[in-house]
Amino acid sequence: MSSLKRKALEDSNPEFVPPSKSPREAAAVRLDEPVACLHDVSYPDGYAAPTRPRSASENSKPPAREFPFELDPFQLEAIKCLDSGESVMVSAHTSAGKTVVALYAIAMSLRDQQRVIYTSPIKALSNQKYREFKEEFSDVGLMTGDVTIEPNASCLVMTTEIWRSMQYKGSEIMREVAWVIFDEVHYMRDRERGVVWEESIVMAPKNSRFVFLSATVPNAKEFADWVAKVHRQPCHIVYTDYRPTPLQHYIFPSGGNGLYLVVDEKGKFREDSFQKALNALVPAEENKRDKGKWQKALLAGKPREESDIFKMVKMIIQRQYDPVILFSFSKRECEFLAMQMAKLDLNEEDEKVSNMLPLLKRGIGVHHSGLLPILKEVIEILFQEGLIKCLFATETFSIGLNMPAKTVVFTNVRKFDGDKFRWISSGEYIQMSGRAGRRGIDQRGICILMVDEKMEPSTAKLMLKGSADSLNSAFHLSYNMLLNQIRCEDGDPEKLLRNSFYQFQSDQSLPDLEKQLKELKMERDSMVIEEEESLKDYYNLLQQYRSLKNDVRDIVFSPKYCLPFLQPGRLARIRIVGDDKMPSFSGEEQVTWGVIINFERVKGSAEDRRPEDANYTCDVLTRCVVNKEGMKKTTKIVPLNQHGEPVVVSLPLSQVDSLSSIRLFIPKDLLPLEARENALKKVSEVLLRFAKDGIPLLDPEEDMKVQSNSYRKAIRRIEAIESLFRKHEIRNSPLIEQKLKVFHSKQDLTARIKSIRKALQTSTALAFKDELKARKRVLRRLGYITSEDVVELKGKVACEISSADELTLTELMFSGILKDANLEEMVALLSCFVWQEKLQDAPKPREGLDLLYSQLQEIARRVANVQLECKIQIDVENFVNAFRPDIMEAVYSWAKGSKFYEIMEVAQVFEGSLIRAIKRLEEVLQQLILAAKSIGEIELESKFKEAVTKIKRDIVFAASLYL
Repeated sequence: MSSLKRKALEDSNPEFVPPSKSPREAAAVRLDEPVACLHDVSYPDGYAAPTRPRSASENSKPPAREFPFELDPFQLEAIKCLDSGESVMVSAHTSAGKTVVALYAIAMSLRDQQRVIYTSPIKALSNQKYREFKEEFSDVGLMTGDVTIEPNASCLVMTTEIWRSMQYKGSEIMREVAWVIFDEVHYMRDRERGVVWEESIVMAPKNSRFVFLSATVPNAKEFADWVAKVHRQPCHIVYTDYRPTPLQHYIFPSGGNGLYLVVDEKGKFREDSFQKALNALVPAEENKRDKGKWQKALLAGKPREESDIFKMVKMIIQRQYDPVILFSFSKRECEFLAMQMAKLDLNEEDEKVSNMLPLLKRGIGVHHSGLLPILKEVIEILFQEGLIKCLFATETFSIGLNMPAKTVVFTNVRKFDGDKFRWISSGEYIQMSGRAGRRGIDQRGICILMVDEKMEPSTAKLMLKGSADSLNSAFHLSYNMLLNQIRCEDGDPEKLLRNSFYQFQSDQSLPDLEKQLKELKMERDSMVIEEEESLKDYYNLLQQYRSLKNDVRDIVFSPKYCLPFLQPGRLARIRIVGDDKMPSFSGEEQVTWGVIINFERVKGSAEDRRPEDANYTCDVLTRCVVNKEGMKKTTKIVPLNQHGEPVVVSLPLSQVDSLSSIRLFIPKDLLPLEARENALKKVSEVLLRFAKDGIPLLDPEEDMKVQSNSYRKAIRRIEAIESLFRKHEIRNSPLIEQKLKVFHSKQDLTARIKSIRKALQTSTALAFKDELKARKRVLRRLGYITSEDVVELKGKVACEISSADELTLTELMFSGILKDANLEEMVALLSCFVWQEKLQDAPKPREGLDLLYSQLQEIARRVANVQLECKIQIDVENFVNAFRPDIMEAVYSWAKGSKFYEIMEVAQVFEGSLIRAIKRLEEVLQQLILAAKSIGEIELESKFKEAVTKIKRDIVFAASLYL
């Protein structure tokens, strides 16, 4: 940006931040000033502002909309950008008031008789926004795939998927769109669906302008830079960390009786209060027993008042901290926790909800994706009306739906992410805690973490005060995307890839990588080593020697050989693991001695494996230095003759170097310090006694009965290398150890240079270029496109399918299976494409359905194998097993006309989950109708239409209460 342009912006806008700084950096720089928002702007390279002077009528236009309240600085800044006709990204906390900007953009478009599109990530949010905007402006329509209302309205509310589909199909509406509002644009980082946002932003009409509404993201400037580059227009960033209602963060320790304020409304972390909270924690085992008693009592219909949740909610109501949202990370736990409230009644007589569930009548609600959609909406409306005081919800309630409460409770600080239990990230905490504090009602919002295990202050600080998650691309290629790009008149898959946010972020890293490469090469070239070639040879021998020694040790210390010898009292030589990464070049690792006390199998390590393949740890008494800093304790093993204290440490077997044939008698009770000190004195005496010849060790072959060809082969190679060491010319060179360390550093630098060069090559090349070629090969081999990239009949079908696996479904359609099966069987088979939850004891489908499912698996395996042959990375079995038959019986019965309650008696699933699957099945059928029509398959088209009428009925397709 020119200094003249920057000066003009600074003069007109005192909050202006130079584009070189991200909003996050600028916030860090200017925390001392009472800045409510930060305003930056991104320009494309070579951009020249329009020179046409604004006409008098343009300058004198009245505001598109007046608001009955004073606007916040960030809202005023964003509206200024809209009035100047330029795109803007608004990045602010939940409930800060981003919708005001959207309302102004809609009002401005309607005033200027222009069409405006409002997109949101989920249908439920689209329905809510349609209702909200319809009350405000009459000329509003809705398009979600499920529902279409007034599709010719000037303001169209739709899901982002529908907007992308309209762009691919070259809808007439595209030419009329002046403004596009992307709500919850941070959804772009969603692993599964984030790519939809990137496609629809890249393909958006060139003359349109954008409003991006996002939660706080540290890299908002980077996103705006991308938009400016792709659309050759300025994009403003209006960023605020301001919360209209400040938050207080408390900890409720498990088994405790009160709250501890750990972060006040000014953002100060109170370490003393945090330590008091952790000191009040009931021990884990006791807490587990209490939970067990609670569950048994609950199942027996006699809930007790001692539950932490019960105490918590009771306290919140007594202190008038309600309404409260209690976040849980499991649908079943949500319902279980709500059941614990059986004794509580939070509503007055005049607030009772007639003919409603018993829980709701008491002002207690549950909200998760497994509920009946209509019941979920009833709960949302009751919560908005203040008739639900206590809501148990999963984290999906914090996305999109603007329903704040006075208090938010986290029932757990860990969540299962599909792989392991981990601490909640700061981004997740910000998203959910953002529901606390109602603007204009509460002086402050209250967040409470229920903690049932010790955590480090640093972990708590990171969670409570960490930054929001960055907006990173989740771009990936799909066959549907490729086919639509090839079919579009001006479509080009490579152009889409070049303009993707993924490619932009890859290119952004280039200058830093080039700088690192230059610095590392300078550092490496400055290292001059005498006799480098000989040293290199010796160094390689050492690396081989060390690797072989580790191989031998791994064989000897495999559980089947070593476990019988890990008896209490046996002397063990253990490795001292240093802090530095530099290996020892003297040929020996630093070691010390200790006494084995016990060994045990690592939990979970052998659940699916043989016992001999499991992982074990060994408890060893040895000398250690123990450091304590607050709650943090570090234990470091030191040689026996150094200063330290006798400690029993748990070590992985890999840290045990060798076992002695000597066993000592040790007392059973090692808790007294004197007993441990005496045991180590005995070890020192043994060391002294065998100082000349060394402590006798167990012989792997004679004593431990190691019978392995790999062991004998490795030993022979070690002996050969030891012989080469003795003869090596450089062995007696002065300062050999220091020279080897310098050479190792040089080797390390060379490896880093190689890694950075590879990263540079990847970044400068087109991202996904190889995958693009491979996917095109798949499409040609299966007959979807010709060698000249002309879309064939199969390709036309796959173009229409975006809600299921397009290749497998197309192959299924062309195989004739869908035509031959009767209507109910066909619908049941298609359910395998939309059901993704894993059920433990799902009933096996009946014989006819099972045969159809086997045929589907065969087709899926063929499709996967073709992809594998074409160099696509794919796990064939995982791909085949992703088509799950769990709800085939339920869907078959539903298509036959069974009542919903009847199929729920058979299907062991949540009602909402089954309804969502049937709705998605209807979406797939609608796409198949279009696909059959596009290739003239009239018989199949009418069969798919009839299938839609069979399943689209009753409570499953009940209209949303928001419409």
